[in-house]
Amino acid sequence: MTAEAQQMIEHITELIRKPGVVLDENTPLVSSGLIDSMALVDLLLKLEDLTHMRIPAGKVQPKDLDTVAKMFATAQRVGKPRPGKPLDTPPPFPR
Repeated sequence: MTAEAQQMIEHITELIRKPGVVLDENTPLVSSGLIDSMALVDLLLKLEDLTHMRIPAGKVQPKDLDTVAKMFATAQRVGKPRPGKPLDTPPPFPR
């Protein structure tokens, strides 16, 4: 598990406030009712913060945020690097 995934799990644990609930990267959140639609906005903002990406809300469905693993896969699929943030891989320069 990545450090970012662990941070997201900790954030979700604080968000749901249900003692005894153990979460991992594949725990269903939306489909199980642990997370409601109002919390999805919070999760999307946290995901943008952790990935340093801009994730257009219009391209994300609740099913895309059902597990922590799906959240990060969605960020990779639809996210765009934020301006001013360093890229993991520099863009190629013309020779």
